[in-house]
Amino acid sequence: MAKIHRNYIGGRWVKTESPKTFRSTNPADPSDILGVFPESGSSDIAKAVEAARAALPDWRLVPPPKKGDLLMRAARLLEKDKESLARLMTREMGKVLKETRGDVQEAIDMAYYTAGEGRRLFGKTSTSELRNKFVMSVRRPVGVCGLITPWNFPVAIPSWKSFPALLCGNTVILKPSEDTPACASRFVEILAEAGFPAGVVNLVHGGSAAGAALVRHPEVDLISFTGSSEVGREVAGACGKSLKRCSLEMGGKNAQIVMEDADLDLALEGALWGAFGTTGQRCTATSRIFVHEKVYQRFLKSFVARAKKIRIGSGLRTGVEMGPLVNAQQMERVEEYISVGISESARLECGGRRVNTAALKKGFFFQPTVFSHVKPGMRIMQEEIFGPVVCVMAVKSFDEAIHHLNNTRYGLSSSIYTRDVNRAMKAIRDIEAGITYVNGPTIGAEVHMPFGGVKQTGNGHREAGEAGLDIFSEWKSVYVDFSGKLQKAQIDVD
Repeated sequence: MAKIHRNYIGGRWVKTESPKTFRSTNPADPSDILGVFPESGSSDIAKAVEAARAALPDWRLVPPPKKGDLLMRAARLLEKDKESLARLMTREMGKVLKETRGDVQEAIDMAYYTAGEGRRLFGKTSTSELRNKFVMSVRRPVGVCGLITPWNFPVAIPSWKSFPALLCGNTVILKPSEDTPACASRFVEILAEAGFPAGVVNLVHGGSAAGAALVRHPEVDLISFTGSSEVGREVAGACGKSLKRCSLEMGGKNAQIVMEDADLDLALEGALWGAFGTTGQRCTATSRIFVHEKVYQRFLKSFVARAKKIRIGSGLRTGVEMGPLVNAQQMERVEEYISVGISESARLECGGRRVNTAALKKGFFFQPTVFSHVKPGMRIMQEEIFGPVVCVMAVKSFDEAIHHLNNTRYGLSSSIYTRDVNRAMKAIRDIEAGITYVNGPTIGAEVHMPFGGVKQTGNGHREAGEAGLDIFSEWKSVYVDFSGKLQKAQIDVD
């Protein structure tokens, strides 16, 4: 019998008022049920907000180094639980074990990094324009933070959001994706075991109703959202009406450039990893490849040959390179885009169909797919597919490659393979993206560096690194006048 899970509110695992539930299943084998979870509503969100608000006055006064100590404990617990949590993640969302281990490792790294910030969390001192006056700026917590996270990185992304938020003195309410609630429950169990006080960390399961209630609750001071651009617009609109702080990390249509002087073997490895890692279900996945015409045919032939050989199956099995799509809806979305590409007269070089072998037909497995003969304006070249589908296009020059790479409403990640340092530096300067890799794939962010994009990928905020502290803290300027008299800044002295 499947385990029945609850929400975590005010330091306790509690039932919901609504009897509605949903099941988390294995996308490699939907008959494998990981658990039954509550379909929470607005009343459950209200209870979580009440608990988070009650815990805030004391938590904000805990010294940041002490908060860092709790994060250190969480890091050690995550290390201890790494393998079991990785296996749980592979069962719940499908990506192969080497990737789910990396997902947990990212959370471990973020815990250690953020714990170190507890000894930093620097403000700034400056000089005053007046005598006998001292000025400085300090960080203060924002308040109650609602964290809405996706299924593709079900431990790493909650760590990106919750750890900086907690270090800055905020309390948090995590609303994870319905596709990965078991991972979220285990993540919060670890934080509770680490010793975070009751009400500081809260977890509410559910779907769009729970998410909407969290976004619209007047006592929630900040929403940090990672997901689709369509939902992100709704979140931004709702937050804007109440002037609520809002951080959005949304879609991408990332591209890799391969110049004629590139190490083609290296570029090929990068393209395969970038396009088909996590079954293409990353916001940083490589979905467009622009290859110089001098090496286009050679690259395309090798790329297609290697894509056909990718080993598909349950991510728990040794030797498997690509797991399933996360659910039936995502399978249907990818299939629709295959039809769109064919209708646009793109050439299907390989893939394009679900896997129907006897061993895999129960799961949501899809073949690695490559389109050629594509044009920049095609929908498959402009819209985020979020699956193992990549378009390869020939270009005549470096400038043309940069132009086409930038020709999208998104701007998250990018990559160029070249041996020419001048081209590399120009690409860094001219590519419109929040992340650029030189001689590396479009995936592989590190926790001490800012993560996020430009244009419709987000709303300007960044996660991870020192920049990740900015959305979760308010700057306060402080002026100390020890002159013993009234001094007036900017006023002429008679």
